[in-house]
Amino acid sequence: MATATSAQKDKGAIGAGKVVRLIALLLFVVLASWLAWNWTSLKGQAKLGAAYGAHITCSCRYIEGRDMASCETDKEAGMEMVNLSDDPENKRVYASVPFLAEAVAERRGNFGCVQLNQAEIDAL
Repeated sequence: MATATSAQKDKGAIGAGKVVRLIALLLFVVLASWLAWNWTSLKGQAKLGAAYGAHITCSCRYIEGRDMASCETDKEAGMEMVNLSDDPENKRVYASVPFLAEAVAERRGNFGCVQLNQAEIDAL
């Protein structure tokens, strides 16, 4: 029973919490759709960046003889996600983009730095 001092609740009003949840859900759906639509392109760019990083860094380390800190400065703009590490014993450089791509390049005598194919990477 409603009295003169009690406020009636408007059943048609949407609370602020519901609006925030609805906006968050909408943003999530848009982001997930964008990722699904562009996944192939993103994966391809990641593979390209990892392969380029491995090859350039291998040349820097094992042909030019520079250290890894110096070779990190050779990264092009946009390669911030490419992680590089080296294996001096086998003269290899590993490059990866987390969750998307990996590449390995190694120094092979007079051939210089050679990109390893997937079967060779799996055999390591």
